Order: sequence, then C-alpha cells, then structure tokens
Amino acid sequence: MNVFKTLALSGAASMALMAPALAETELTMYYPIAVGGALTEVVDGIVADFQAENPDIKVNAIYSGNYDDTRVRALSALSSGEPAQLAVMFSIDAYDLIEQELIVPFEEIDGVTEDWLNSFYPALMANSRIEGQTWGIPFQRSTIVAYYNKDMFREAGLDPEMAPKSWDGLVEMGKALTKDDTFGLMIPSTGYPYWMFQALAIQNGKELMSGDGLSTSFDDEAVVETLEFWKSLSTEHGIMPEGTVEWGTLRQAFLEGQTAMMWHSTGNLTAVKNGASFDFGVAELPANVRPGSPTGGGNFYIFKDTTPEEQAAALKLIQFMTAPEQAAAWSIATGYMGVSPAAYETDALKAYTEEFPPALVARNQLENAVAEFSTFETARVRDGLNNAIQAALTSAKEPAAALEEAQSAAERLLKAYQ
Repeated sequence: MNVFKTLALSGAASMALMAPALAETELTMYYPIAVGGALTEVVDGIVADFQAENPDIKVNAIYSGNYDDTRVRALSALSSGEPAQLAVMFSIDAYDLIEQELIVPFEEIDGVTEDWLNSFYPALMANSRIEGQTWGIPFQRSTIVAYYNKDMFREAGLDPEMAPKSWDGLVEMGKALTKDDTFGLMIPSTGYPYWMFQALAIQNGKELMSGDGLSTSFDDEAVVETLEFWKSLSTEHGIMPEGTVEWGTLRQAFLEGQTAMMWHSTGNLTAVKNGASFDFGVAELPANVRPGSPTGGGNFYIFKDTTPEEQAAALKLIQFMTAPEQAAAWSIATGYMGVSPAAYETDALKAYTEEFPPALVARNQLENAVAEFSTFETARVRDGLNNAIQAALTSAKEPAAALEEAQSAAERLLKAYQ
C-alpha cells in the first residue's frame, strides 16, 4: 500500500477515535400506509437516505395502518407519555389537532421561511392554513382520479382516449360498458365515502362545508340531488353494484375486470400501472355544473410537546422528504403527487411524465380542486355524513332524510364553536 495513503488512513482512524460521538437526536414518526404499493419500503428508503446525510438524527418510523388508525395511535402515544415528535396524518385533522393544542404552527419553528411555505401547491395548502398560520406540510397528497379500462372501451365501441367528461356521459358510457360480469363504474362507498361524495357535490356546484370549519350544508337541495344521483347509478341506471362498494378491494376488482371504470386515489396509480394486464387510462373526474375533486391525503405535523432540538430535527426531516428531487422520486414510486411545482421541473419527473402521462392527471386537476372536507369536530361530523351516505346507498333511508339527520347532528356538534 502507498505509504502516504497508509499514514492518511492511520491519521484518520486516530482522529475518529479521539473525536467525540455526535450528539444524537431521536425522532419517532407515525406514518399511515393507507393505499396500494409497497409504501413501507419506499418510506424506509427515504428515511435511510436522510439518516445517511444526518448521522446525528435517528428516525423511528412507526407504520400505523390507515389515517384514522394513525391518528389514534399517535395521540394515544402522546397521552401516555410515549415519545412522538411528528406524524403524517390526515390533512383534515388540523382543526381537531389545533383545538386539542397538540401541534405547533410552522411559523413558530426556527428555520422556517415564508418562501419555503409558499413553495407548495396552494391547493394542497388549503387544509393547512387556518387563521393565518400553517399547521401542516403536504407530503402524501392526492386527488380522486378516474381509472378506466381502454380495452373494454374499444370492445364497447367507445373512444379509448376519451373518458366521460360529464355526468350524462358517465351514465351513457357506463351503460355501454356494463355486461353480465362487468359493471361500467364503481365508486367506493366504504373507507372514505365522504371524500367521493364531496367530489360529486363539487361537480354539482355545491361545497359541503364553510371555509372556516364552522358549518355544513348536507341538507342543501344540490347536495341531496348529488346523493340521489350516486344512488341512481345502481338502482336506476344499473351501471354500478347496489349497496356499498369496498374501498380496500376496489383496485383489485378493477384489475380483475369486474368494473370498466373506477374512481380512486391517485395514490393507487403506480400499483395499477404495475398490476394491470390491459391498457388503461387515467382521467380527471367528470363535471355536471363544474369539474372538480377535493384534495386528499396526509400532511406532516410537528407535535407541540417537543424540544427545540427535536423540532429542528423534525423540520430537517420534513424539508428533506418534501424537497423537489425527493418529492419527484416519491411520486414516481407511488403515484402520489409531487407537492410542489419544482418537483415537476426535476429531470426525473419530467422524463417519467413524458413516458407515462397519466402521472400528470392528478396534478393538472389541482386547477379545479378544493380543500378536503374538514370542520371542527371533523371525525364526528364526518362519521355522521358517512353513515348518511351508506344508509342511502343501501336503501335503509331516503337520501333527503339521511342527509337531514347528518346535518342536524353536525349543527349540534358545531354549535359550541360558532
């Protein structure tokens, strides 16, 4: 071995032995795995890359089921005194987390700049900015998109490059695609029925909640018409199964040819791409009065009961995971959106979207997107709406009666905040 190299290595080893160990900051991050794909491996890879660049920070990622499971587990850990510094939870959890004084606004964390907060898509920040402060940073974000089987479109004599653009077109094409063993359309009504319903209501020209989280409009005439339309897709038009459609098994039903079209999260895009044995397309949702979808998915939150050192480390992790190159790699691996315009300017995502244009659909739909349904007492208000939707779809109640009941319950829950 070269003597100079030997001496250099020897000196480096001596210095390493003499140097004090880096002070380690430990972070516990709760993370939801709610939709398809090997997301655990993807997140593990990102965390490993972060720790390689930041050997003084150790990250314990706890994968905790869907978004509701994650909220319950993270908050249970906090209440029992277990360490937890940050989590990815529903973007719509912000009101409840603020009310319980569990999270800290990012403006109060050293190192956060307005330029960084403004670097994300405004539509993805709509659920984060409340009363002049920013409570969450978008990461695992989505819109609802329409997946469709182009081979089935061809067999039915439909243009495989033209998904339905209107409710009338949805029904017409759905009828052409429905056969003995295949439905024309499936919209999931378990898991997150309120999310799909919000998309339909927006398309019918009506928001379900006020911008301040203090009121809902479940019994509005246009909202009732929306639920009647959803139900009619099965009971009147026969293009969808009667009763409820399972969120968790719908992707597989689409891949197995049980439905020609499905509405689902863009977070399923890579799993569909990898699993489809047929030619498929992805399109923005159809319009009635207007086009549109709610945004969806999770934000990073930093918990209030953390030290300045832990906050700084958590911020460094969030900035790493949402940086353009990382956000681009995340989008390619999962189907979730890159959360900033800069992500789509990276060489990696530009090349990927040129090769696979469906990866741009959810991003493009942000132009017509609105904040996901969120109010004070979000979980309880949302549960009332979910129950109303399912009661109507299963014919347990008429749509108007079910929604009137949900509206009355929401008014009772929100009265104290008004």
